[in-house]
Formats: sequence, structure tokens, C-alpha cells
Amino acid sequence: MSAAASVLRVLLVDDEELARLRLRGLVHDCVEPKASVVGEAANALQALAWLAGHACDAVLLDVQMPGRDGTQLAAELKRLANAPAVVFVTAHAQHALQAFDLEAVDYLTKPVRRERLHAALQRVAQRRALRQASPLPVAAADEAPAIMVTDRGRVLRVPLAEVLYFKAELKYVTLRTADHTYVLDEALSDLEQRLGDGFLRVHRNALVARNAVRALERRTLAGERDDDSGEGWAVRMAPVDEWLAVSRRQVAAVRDALVALGR
Repeated sequence: MSAAASVLRVLLVDDEELARLRLRGLVHDCVEPKASVVGEAANALQALAWLAGHACDAVLLDVQMPGRDGTQLAAELKRLANAPAVVFVTAHAQHALQAFDLEAVDYLTKPVRRERLHAALQRVAQRRALRQASPLPVAAADEAPAIMVTDRGRVLRVPLAEVLYFKAELKYVTLRTADHTYVLDEALSDLEQRLGDGFLRVHRNALVARNAVRALERRTLAGERDDDSGEGWAVRMAPVDEWLAVSRRQVAAVRDALVALGR
């Protein structure tokens, strides 16, 4: 990769000019990864207009702005073919959970500390590197597809056949096998695109291996429901005998998957 291509291209979206000025300075100070502000916008419409003719790797995005707010813009950005990573930068901490439902890379509160912004940009760079890498790293032609993970300073190769599910946990995604749980720095949406039909999105926070699903039942799972009722559909994952929430719009797809598997 050329030096120019390795520089992170950053779009600033904030209705306050002074806030953009401070962010511009913080981005400029970032050494690893090297980053450059390639555009600025004061609202969602300006940001979308800029993106119609330009590309960037990350959007530093305020939440409360005139017109469409930052969370609405983030939802629209997810639908772009080459969606940039989103880092929310806001004075309001109460939107953090919603931000991670939108698979934001990070959520920074103003005044932004240099170290926090640089850590967020490092995560953007890591995610970009994963996208540019081969979808399923394989060591040899006769070796099964696998996902590379880091664990206690080691790089491990986890065969896809051993993966039971991926679950979003605030800033991170956990990968669960029958024996271990690993932490990934990758969005569920990216994993869903990479892994194909062997995995099924059952909830905004969960992607499961079809072969590991054993049952679909009505269950009470406190804290897992959109309406906080705690009751709804869930799937049982084997062999760990754990239950994961299923969103209402995915129930039919899970039923179809169980029928196809003869369960």
C-alpha cells in the first residue's frame, strides 16, 4: 500500500465551527495512524452532498445538529456501498447505546482528549485493514476457512466450523466457540457480508452459525428486548446451551433455517 493510500481520510460533521477547528487539529496531530481531514460539513445534508462526490474512511460525527441528527445520518451511511466508519463526537453521553446499535467504531464526549481520538482512529485503521484483507484467511489450500483473532498477545486461527455465534457487546464483538470466547474489533455487518449463508443475523446484536441453532422458543431474556419487556423469541445454541434473543422481523428466517436443517 502506498503512503498516500495508508493515510486515513476523515470527514468532520459538526454544526459548530469551533468544534470542527479543534477536531481538525487533533486529527492533524495523529501520528499512528496518519490521518487527514479531507472535508467538513455543518449538517447531514451537507455531509451527504459531500459524500456523493468524494470518499472517506471515517466520519467524526456530532449527534445534535439542525435538521437530521447524527444518529439518523449514521443510519443512512450504513447503506452506502463503501460505508465509512463512524466515530460519534458529542457533548451528550446519553446516546452511546444507540450509537453502538448503529455499529459506530467509538463514541467520544466533548471536550475530546487527544489520546481518545487517536485510539478511535487506530480502530478505524484496523477495520479498514480487515476489509482490505482476504475475506477468510486460509493458511493452505486444504485447510478449512477460519477467522484470525488475537488473545493475550497471540494471534490465533479459529476455524469457522467451530464458531457458534458473534455477539455485539457495546464497543466490541465477541466470538463464541464451544470452549472459548474471543473479542473482535470488527462490526457485525462486516462479518455478515464476509461469512455468507453459513451464518444468520437473528438480532441487531447477534449473528449465529446456522448449524449451531437447536431450537426457537418464547423465552424471557432480561435486558435483551427492544421494548424492555424481557419476553420474546430466542434461539438455543448448541453445544453451550445458551439462548440468544431473536428480533421479531427475523423469526420467520430462523424458522426456515430450522426446517432446512430438519429440526
